[in-house]
Parts: sequence; C-alpha cells; structure tokens
Amino acid sequence: MNGLTAWVRAELRQRRHHRAFRIGPPGWDGGRRATLESMLAGLDTADDALSNLDEKALADAVTNLWSARRKLSQPGADGRRPTQEARQAGRYLRNSGEALAEAGLVVQDHDGDAFHPGRSLEVLVFEDDPALTTETVLETVRPSIYLHDRRIQMGQVIVGRPANPPATERQ
Repeated sequence: MNGLTAWVRAELRQRRHHRAFRIGPPGWDGGRRATLESMLAGLDTADDALSNLDEKALADAVTNLWSARRKLSQPGADGRRPTQEARQAGRYLRNSGEALAEAGLVVQDHDGDAFHPGRSLEVLVFEDDPALTTETVLETVRPSIYLHDRRIQMGQVIVGRPANPPATERQ
C-alpha cells in the first residue's frame, strides 16, 4: 500500500466520527518521524524481496526435501529399522518442513487420495488395478506446492483405476 492510499484511508476513518471525537495527527518531532519512516521503508523493501522470490527454485528445493524425507521414512531393503543417522536426518527434514509451513509454504502429498478428472494434477500414468473400486492416486511423483495459498508447482501422480470388466458376448 503506498503512502497516499494509507493517508486517504486514515482520513476517511477519522471522518466517520463527529469532529469532536476525531484524533489529530501525532505531534512527533522530526527525529522520531524520520526514524519511523525509515523503518517503514525497510518493511517495503522486505516485501519487494519476497515478491521477487524465485518460485521455481523454491519449489525445486522443497520437492528435494520432500523426496529425501520420503526416502528416509521407507524401511530398508532388508526390513531393518533406520539407523541413528537416518532418524536424525529425518528429524532435520521434518523441522525444515515445519519451518517452511510456518513461512506459508504448503507441500501436498496425494498418495491414497481419490482421483477425479477435475483435480488440478498432472497424471503421468493410469494403471489398471483389479483391487480398486474407484480411481485412486497410487503414488505421488512430485507434490503440489502452495505458497501463501497460491500454487507454485502442480503435482504429478500415478493413478490406479479399476480393471475394465471383460466384455460379455451378446446373445
């Protein structure tokens, strides 16, 4: 919001009230006002830096964190429990994910979700699976990523669908 817009909004808020109840402008000396204006200018540059954030690079980094976390959470080929180092790395990855979520970044894994054509997902492969009754996401290849409720990466999935029943012969 630029300075003029903020001033107009403040002025309109004051004019809603009777003149006797309006609050006058602050009686600050020039030094305090200059300090406040420089602090507010610093906030504007921080917002500009956030808007210039390279969303593709951020999505790639988060996808790699997601892949590493999934890999570490899987049991080993021999079925043994993860090692101490693997558990510690998993904790670091989980903490990194929580910090990113607090910053407004949401990673959405679609494994096991019901699938329908209206979903905003990129389907890489449809697989026939006789055990299924409805179309279901079997595996998430790449997660959907949202930054402040705006999608910056579309998810890629493998979808399982019920096997087609054999065609019956007409009599």
